[in-house]
Amino acid sequence: MSLHHSEDPRLWNFEHELHALGLAGGPMSRRDAIRLGLLGSAGLLLGSRYASAAQSAPVAPRARSVIQIWLWGGPCHLDTFDPKPDAGSDYTGPLNKPLATNVAGIRIGELLPQLARQADKYSLIRSMSHNVNSHETASYLVQTGQAAGGRDVFPGVGSVVSLFKGYDSGYQGLLPPYIVLTELQGRFSEAGFLGSRYKPFATGGDPGAARFVVEGVVAPGINDAQQRARRDLLHRLNTFERAQRSGDPRLAALAQCESEAYEMILGDAGKVFDLSTENDAVRERYGRNTFGQSCLMARRLVEKGVPYVTINYKGWDTHKQHFQIMRRQLPELDRGLATLLEDLSQRGLLDSTVVWAGGEFGRTPKVLWEAPWNGGRGHYGKVFSTLIAGGGFRGGSVVGGSDARGEEVDGQPVHPADLIASIYGQLGISTEAHLPHPEGLKIRAVPVGAGGPLRAIL
Repeated sequence: MSLHHSEDPRLWNFEHELHALGLAGGPMSRRDAIRLGLLGSAGLLLGSRYASAAQSAPVAPRARSVIQIWLWGGPCHLDTFDPKPDAGSDYTGPLNKPLATNVAGIRIGELLPQLARQADKYSLIRSMSHNVNSHETASYLVQTGQAAGGRDVFPGVGSVVSLFKGYDSGYQGLLPPYIVLTELQGRFSEAGFLGSRYKPFATGGDPGAARFVVEGVVAPGINDAQQRARRDLLHRLNTFERAQRSGDPRLAALAQCESEAYEMILGDAGKVFDLSTENDAVRERYGRNTFGQSCLMARRLVEKGVPYVTINYKGWDTHKQHFQIMRRQLPELDRGLATLLEDLSQRGLLDSTVVWAGGEFGRTPKVLWEAPWNGGRGHYGKVFSTLIAGGGFRGGSVVGGSDARGEEVDGQPVHPADLIASIYGQLGISTEAHLPHPEGLKIRAVPVGAGGPLRAIL
């Protein structure tokens, strides 16, 4: 995995700090930086430089964290959250028996029985729309609220939340404020013009594996005892530091960095990635697969106060073998997401955690039976669905809708900017807040043109 994905100066990229300390050298990988103990504290040298950019009128937050479940590739709204059983087999295919939920009048796809029992905990937005059918530009639009092609590359929601809820705003955790499980999309620049400080930390690895090997934190093939032995050896070899016990603040800063680095690797902060500490029954409830264990991992991260977690769940770009793939993926989605909602609720975390599940667009309502697709579905940005839960959003509701075949918005469309503005509002990010721009331009954090359709579920 490319190491440039997580260059937050506070945690993973220390080039600026080394310049500030007079210790600049060649480029350093994230894993090398952690092994050398250059983690954490040195980033505070830059804190005041960025803090003023995040100042805005105070807003009382209802949420403190977001878990974004990104259905990478675009899920079909008819098969998930907006079924159309009367549209005929050319539209439904074999999935023509939607399920009643525990909320009267709301039905969802037949392969989502556990979510059907949790409908009181979430709301469905059935009139999402942007009319973009390209993965890259649609992903950018849904993640930023901004249309592609302008002079600026805007930051995604996670980076904006990292700005307003991360280290510049009092976040004290050793865990990065913006974490992606497990890989970045590569379809847009997450931090945009905010720069590398606000990029996410992508974990790599697989939470569903016997050991979750987190890049830069858990070294493959090395146990904790061996890691401690390496640290002790490093200390014995570090004769320079022992000889320079003069109170040099640069050495003191590096010593604190090393302490925090090993806290991430061997202490309680790093242990959050060790899913073996979870009860086996809990892990089974989530599902013993990458997505299910990612949902469990996300719950553990927000429990530790991490402001923004994205689960990138691949496999939804179903041009071919659509229904075969749905019979595999929808039960995984159902189990993992329903258990996450229930678990957050039982732990008292759902009220403070926004759960946002959806992709960059939907899929063509009419099945592509002809060759070469043979039962696939194409890209469809005209109308699609998104699930939103927790963090002050009301459950058991439906926002908007589509026509009888799921081809057009039936009523007022909800644009990505509307959803993003609503999430920011729940986090207490003011509508008047501005983003720091490299050219000093005044750019609002809330996308221009964001409206109020989602006020119905606030």
